[in-house]
Amino acid sequence: MCYHIIQSKLRKQIERRFKAKFMLPNTFEPSTHLNGFDFPSIPIITNDKPEIIQDFNWGFIPEWSKSKDIRAVTLNAKIETLHEKPSFKNSVQQRCLVLANGFYEWQWRDIKGKNKVKYQIGIEGDALFAFAGLYSHWHDDQTNEIVNTFTIVTTEANPLMATIHNIKKRMPVILRAEDEINWLHQEPVDQFAYPYEVNLFAKNLDVQNELLLF
Repeated sequence: MCYHIIQSKLRKQIERRFKAKFMLPNTFEPSTHLNGFDFPSIPIITNDKPEIIQDFNWGFIPEWSKSKDIRAVTLNAKIETLHEKPSFKNSVQQRCLVLANGFYEWQWRDIKGKNKVKYQIGIEGDALFAFAGLYSHWHDDQTNEIVNTFTIVTTEANPLMATIHNIKKRMPVILRAEDEINWLHQEPVDQFAYPYEVNLFAKNLDVQNELLLF
């Protein structure tokens, strides 16, 4: 799964990498740890406005939802069941890029997860990349506001992530740079399921200089 991400790059670096401009540049703040369960605002690029970087909240709220409560279970969306799950099946064509330069995952060292090791995962050179995502515009009937939200799409873990995320063996879909436009252009989702992958590097944050790569 993916509930903790890193977006620590500067605004100009993000704009240069993704050839897009922030809609609200003064609201962006880099962060070394964004926890999905805080439902933070994170920069994304939607398929309908690919030239603009917008701030959407993590935690997908489908248009039919009566409240925001659902977002605690929609931080991620399994790519294998996107067309089946009520939360996502009507939004499969609402594609987005979730902009980041890393994420965290914990390896369980015992069956109950009481002994866990934290890993920082990213691509070579701490470079920026995009998670595959879906987005939604939800109308809050109580406040009459439009709430913009997204989810990160996940897939079966590759060998590296299966070693780290060794219980559920899932991982976020990280797009190759050349495929970001294909995701936005609504290519079939199964083209982005594992064995589709990018080269990842993982650093054990509890052991200095331990680096995993496959």
